Amino acid sequence: MKQGAKRGSRRGGADKVDSKSVRSSFIVNMFREFPERVFSLKQLVAMSGGNSKEARYVVRDVVEGLVAEGVVDCHGRDKYQLSMAQLPHYEGTVNMVASGAAYVIVEELESDIYVHQRNVNYALEGDRVEVVLQRQPSREGDNPEGAIVKVLERSDKRYVGIAEVSRSAIFVRPDARRLPMDVFFPRKDYPEVRDGDKVVFRIDQWHEGLRSPRGVIVDVLGRAGDNDTEMHAILAEYDLPYHFEQDVEDAAAAIDSKITERDVKERRDFRDVTTFTIDPADAKDFDDALSIRKVEDGIWEVGVHIADVTHYIRPESVLDCEARDRGTSVYLVDRTVPMLPERLCNELCSLRPNEEKLCFSAVFKLNENAEVLDEWFGRTVIYSDRRFTYAEAQARIETGVGDYAEEIAVLNTLAQKMRQQRFKDGAISFEREEFKFILDEKGKPLGVYTKEQKESNQLIEEFMLLANRKVAEYCSFREENGRRVPRTMIYRVHDEPNEEKLTRFRDFVLRFGYQFRASKGRAVAKAINKLVTSIKGRPEQNAISTLAVRSMSKALYTTENTGHYGLAFKYYTHFTSPIRRYPDMMVHRLLARYLDGGKSADRAKLEAQCVYATEREIVASDAERASIKYKMVEFMQDKVGQMFK
Repeated sequence: MKQGAKRGSRRGGADKVDSKSVRSSFIVNMFREFPERVFSLKQLVAMSGGNSKEARYVVRDVVEGLVAEGVVDCHGRDKYQLSMAQLPHYEGTVNMVASGAAYVIVEELESDIYVHQRNVNYALEGDRVEVVLQRQPSREGDNPEGAIVKVLERSDKRYVGIAEVSRSAIFVRPDARRLPMDVFFPRKDYPEVRDGDKVVFRIDQWHEGLRSPRGVIVDVLGRAGDNDTEMHAILAEYDLPYHFEQDVEDAAAAIDSKITERDVKERRDFRDVTTFTIDPADAKDFDDALSIRKVEDGIWEVGVHIADVTHYIRPESVLDCEARDRGTSVYLVDRTVPMLPERLCNELCSLRPNEEKLCFSAVFKLNENAEVLDEWFGRTVIYSDRRFTYAEAQARIETGVGDYAEEIAVLNTLAQKMRQQRFKDGAISFEREEFKFILDEKGKPLGVYTKEQKESNQLIEEFMLLANRKVAEYCSFREENGRRVPRTMIYRVHDEPNEEKLTRFRDFVLRFGYQFRASKGRAVAKAINKLVTSIKGRPEQNAISTLAVRSMSKALYTTENTGHYGLAFKYYTHFTSPIRRYPDMMVHRLLARYLDGGKSADRAKLEAQCVYATEREIVASDAERASIKYKMVEFMQDKVGQMFK
């Protein structure tokens, strides 16, 4: 600083001091406006409005002062950048993209921070990192930009890839596009790995001085391209289990299957009421059944009976913890990864015909207009008289012939009236084609067909929706001195569509010549239903219906009720599938608690479980889509050049 003062004193005077002050402010502002840039001294001199020897002295003096104060860092000779310490710092989780760039998800920020590939600083997918915010977005819709300064915690995420084996090294080429670099492993540590094997690995080293990340191979799945190998690869990629641990299987095997006199005495007995199940032909677990009896002319009692899974699984038991960790069953193209061991889902809790079973039930009295006159919730014992496939039930609807044809006809009439009322109330109709594969014994796809939704499917759907809605309504409040007091409940909510997604949908359908002008509220639902009706049977039906679904907000689990937009329900939950969804088990326990007069449950604890359940559902859905995509590619790979309609 003394040297700078001497240089300034040669010219002397207050004007020179002011000149230095102005330049100092300008230079500081330049660094703050472009925190990601490295400036040379020459650039700073030119940008601050002068190139004289005196100007260079002043600028150098200013910059050296900023370095001394810790405002600016020196990067080599005459190269300067705003110090990272001057920028906002956050902690977040890395979400890599195929280019090698990343987005850092920061809880306290509305938008993720974009990090260019050059600023990723050896971070990888899922890592917990410290990131600095360097630049706010210049346009609406853009992300703020930043740089990762430190990896705080390396993710233990597992990856899958194909091994390329040489004499001394194994390089694994990851399947995941979010890991855009090969990973190195010493050949001597993995003699069992062959060239072309698909392996599961973790990364534990990636820092300056390493040309490639390094890690540990945790499993060798087999030859790439084999069906079992590829399906196991999908499970590994999404961190889904292949099997149950022995302690879980042992806990399931130890459950007493007997229904005792006490069990029956504590329950409402439906064993003498006509009861049956309707499920897909290949279903193994039957978690819902319908009972029906005529109360009087025009009045029907319909029971929606759901397997009483929580009778067998106690909170915090080995089985409960396993089910909670898994969150949901996962349905790949050629296999199911169940939430519960087979003894529970296919035996004890499956409502198989000609067997007494324990249920949690929602029972309704309905008039001929399908209006609910009365409702009852509680634990029951049932005896299923018949197991129908959807095709068998549909045949009875269409012909009126066969066992229980009359009962199915009544249920179908009631279901169709409930369905009509739903759409009248503003529910959305998504009629998408669901693709199914015909597989040989090795899992190779031989053909593809579309699964059609018929009235028998709608029959079951409507009564499940009724039970879910009414359970949500009952659990939400208790009556006290003539007023309704709120209770903690788990809801399945679905928000209104996102405007940005709707704009993309509007542009997409316009290419086919369709107008879509609705932008918010129930008008969107009405417009979608009108569009879906107009495209039925046309070639573009599936593409438009699929994008319409993607234009919607994602449904999720929460204790904060905002209603279900797609179904047009003010209250909605998931109660009817406890064999395959853990939130349904949670709802069963809440319903039992409130039926017994218990206090409102701990909201914070349940909300945390809801967040996790939603995450597990997304993972399962992604894995299912990955298996469909793989089978589609496999099916089409020998059909290059062929034409399809």
